[in-house]
Amino acid sequence: MTDVGSILVIDDDRIFADRLARAFADRGWTANAAYGVRDGFRTAMEVEPDVAVIDLKMGDGSGLELLKQLRAQMPEIEVVVLTGYGSVATAVDATKLGAVNFITKPAHADMVLDALERGRGEPLVPHEPDYAPPSLARAEWEHIQRVLEDCDGNISQAARLLGLHRRTLQRKLNKYPPNQ
Repeated sequence: MTDVGSILVIDDDRIFADRLARAFADRGWTANAAYGVRDGFRTAMEVEPDVAVIDLKMGDGSGLELLKQLRAQMPEIEVVVLTGYGSVATAVDATKLGAVNFITKPAHADMVLDALERGRGEPLVPHEPDYAPPSLARAEWEHIQRVLEDCDGNISQAARLLGLHRRTLQRKLNKYPPNQ
C-alpha cells in the first residue's frame, strides 16, 4: 500500500482519535493522533501533516481557534472539522477560517475522506433552470385548479381544503388566469 499523505486526528476523545487514526493508516495514510488543542498544535508543528481532522469542541479549547492557528503556521494544510454539535453558523465559521469541509459525528474515515474530496472539488455553481418558473400568481392558480378538480368541481369542499372562505375562492376563480 502506498502512502497517500499524512493526516493528524485531533480530538479530546482518545479512543475516537486513536481509532480514526488507525483507520486512516489502514487506508495508506501516515496517521497520527493528538488529544486536545495544545497537544494537537504541538503535534502538528512536529509532524507537519497534509491534512488535519479537528474536533470542534475539546476540553482545553476550541477547534476553530486551533484551525486558525494551524492555517497561520501551515497555510497549505487541509482541515476537516468534526463536531457532535453541527450548525450552519459553525460550518460557515469553519469554512471562513479555512476548513475544506465540516461533518458531524459520529464519523468514520471514509466520511472524512469523502468530505476532504468534496472540499477539494470545484465549488458548486447553481445552474440556471432550463425553463421559466411560473409566477407565484400562476402557481396559485394552477394549485387551485388542481384542488378543484380533485373535488370534482365542488367549490365548498375545495375552499375547505385550501383554507379559504367559499366566496374568496369564487372571486379567485372569476378572474382570468395569470399569463406566467
